Amino acid sequence: MGVALWDVARPAGPGRLAGATMAGFRDRGVTPAGLRLVPPPAITLALVFGAGTVAVADASGRQHRGSIVAGLGFGASRVRQAAGFECVQVRLSPVVAGAVLGIRPGELDGAMVALDDLWGREAGRLGERLSELSSWRQRFSLTDAVLARRAETGPPVDPEVVWAWRRLAGTRGRVRIEHLAAEVGWSRKRLWSRFRVQAGSPPKRVAKLVRFDHAVHRLVAGQDPARVAAEGGYADQSYLHREVREFTGATPAHVAAEPFLAVDDVAWPERS
Repeated sequence: MGVALWDVARPAGPGRLAGATMAGFRDRGVTPAGLRLVPPPAITLALVFGAGTVAVADASGRQHRGSIVAGLGFGASRVRQAAGFECVQVRLSPVVAGAVLGIRPGELDGAMVALDDLWGREAGRLGERLSELSSWRQRFSLTDAVLARRAETGPPVDPEVVWAWRRLAGTRGRVRIEHLAAEVGWSRKRLWSRFRVQAGSPPKRVAKLVRFDHAVHRLVAGQDPARVAAEGGYADQSYLHREVREFTGATPAHVAAEPFLAVDDVAWPERS
């Protein structure tokens, strides 16, 4: 993978909020402009702190600086500028994200927004507190406490939506939506509506994102694209190619080589 772009830290164990995972990044000064960000099947919260800077361009070309929230399946996005930044990245399950963020995930509609726009002054105060701490352990502990506190007062999620999300994740996106609706006792239309608002995207698109995530990690691990497509539920390899382009704007070969995935313990478990 060449020169490592970041120093990476991970918590020693799970946090208090189920459905939230964290990692810490410290830029080594070699993050290239144009680095592609590959969307996970989660809502991403990037808490940027310290004296460094980072700017990210979303799928529409709009640039964001500082701490951001990236909606589910945020699309082709790139780092446009990076200089010595530090960041706590939080990946939130769609069914807990609304409680933490204070808005329904459907309001994000897959877009990137500044954390200031959602949390107001609390976002700035959190960045200042993270800057004052001297270790990743302390930063993870602070972030964990903030997530748990906010989750206590956020909007609830229908148990049917939680069930549907777990089924989509557990089957790697390979369950038919009409079957999901039947399992929870809802019409397909009702499931589509509630899931889109409470989880952030319609269930069919979430199924595609979960399937894409599993496939792209297999590609990064060096597996044959034809086999990945056949075993991942794709009609053929060209269908896999189209979905990778849909979520990233790149070919499977380009995405598999992106150094951003080198910090992912699913893609590279030996580096955990």
